[in-house]
Amino acid sequence: MTGPADTPLGASLRELRTELGLFDDFPPEVLAEAAQAVKDPAVPAHEDATDLPLFTIDPPASTDLDQAMYLERRRRGYRVHYAVADVAAFVRPGGALDAEAHRRVTTLYFPDGRVPLHPTLLSEGAASLLPGQTRPAVLWRIDLDTEGAAVVTSVRRALVRSRARLDYAGVQRQIDTDTAEEPLALLRDIGRLRREQEVARGGISLNVPEQEIVERDGGYGLEYRAPLPADGWNAQISLLTGMAAARLMNETGTGILRTLPVAPDGAVARLRRSAEALHIDWPHHVPYAQVVRSLDPRKADHAAFLQECTTLLRGAGYTVFEHGELPTPAVHAAVADLYTHCTAPLRRLVDRYTAELCLAAVADQDPPEWVRAALPGLPKEMADGARRANTVERECVDLVEAALLKDRIGEIFDAYVVDVSEQEPTTGTVHIDDPAVVARIDGGDTKLPLGERLRVRLDRADPGSAKVLFVPA
Repeated sequence: MTGPADTPLGASLRELRTELGLFDDFPPEVLAEAAQAVKDPAVPAHEDATDLPLFTIDPPASTDLDQAMYLERRRRGYRVHYAVADVAAFVRPGGALDAEAHRRVTTLYFPDGRVPLHPTLLSEGAASLLPGQTRPAVLWRIDLDTEGAAVVTSVRRALVRSRARLDYAGVQRQIDTDTAEEPLALLRDIGRLRREQEVARGGISLNVPEQEIVERDGGYGLEYRAPLPADGWNAQISLLTGMAAARLMNETGTGILRTLPVAPDGAVARLRRSAEALHIDWPHHVPYAQVVRSLDPRKADHAAFLQECTTLLRGAGYTVFEHGELPTPAVHAAVADLYTHCTAPLRRLVDRYTAELCLAAVADQDPPEWVRAALPGLPKEMADGARRANTVERECVDLVEAALLKDRIGEIFDAYVVDVSEQEPTTGTVHIDDPAVVARIDGGDTKLPLGERLRVRLDRADPGSAKVLFVPA
């Protein structure tokens, strides 16, 4: 493929931005306020913790680095130092920068760039935990016992200085070859212990293979990426911090939680039918979470079932509580505990607020008034932002699929039927191995065989309409 700027794909991406009212550029007053904030931070008081040899783990091209960590052994357990970018140090409540962040809510990712939550002067510069740079951070210290359970939590504002920017593949390679120094090698040990804690409380992490847009030959392609173990270990540190933050807010009686209701019986029953169709062994006495942990996302039938499992995660949202009255539900069903988002403030609006709530809790102070005033409106803002982000992700993948296949209409492909509509069993979704496409199929008068291989013919691929459609061959 050629570069996107001068192709139907490029035009469609621009059109998608316009339809959603998204623009990379920030208003002049926002940029001016950001530039002033770099010179004169809104929260200048930070302790010096630059002696901590922190490191970050992110995709190779990332420059908006929210988190850095340092892991160490204690005499009876472990200590997790987790630095999170202190965005509130640069954003003055009620200012132009704050208002623009509330309008954008999240960073949005397109194949040809991103629409950031904050100006890049901050998100990829003064607020990002880039290596070799002194940065303001919200610094968590969480002590774990020998089994990985959290025993003591503290959080404070501090100046930090990351020493290294690592990526997942490199981390996995170092740990697998026993070349990682202890602070990095402990990621595996602590990650595994936290996973065992997750199992014990009934939580679940879905290792769903991701359909990724990648740069290739001056254009874009698609690949399936199964998460590495290092992805999961790193995610466990973030989950640990989110659970610690939720507990702090619960202790003070004011906060905002990430909640997910338990899946209804009907959804679980449908999942059991999918497991049977996909030839997944699920004895009646075995819990859903145990089945999921036994699956290998590199196998097509297992990957298809893991994708079906995401239906049980629908309904996640943000719930505010005050005056010590926890909401119903209070827990996140997949985490199986109280949980909140607090580790990605450069890319997600709500995390700036949870940080302030937790800092106030540890200091035994009331939350700032600007935080209390914003709390009631945050759940709807975040829900709207999440819908917009999901639309962008889905539409971008559809556009790239159509661009990849536009010259191959009529060709036959080997496919795997990964979903069939209960209402219309002649329609569903197929998974193509090469190229990495997941698209609709219309079986006409033929009922689709869930979980089975199927030869399919490409019937439609139009980058202008972002639609790909297969039919049985």
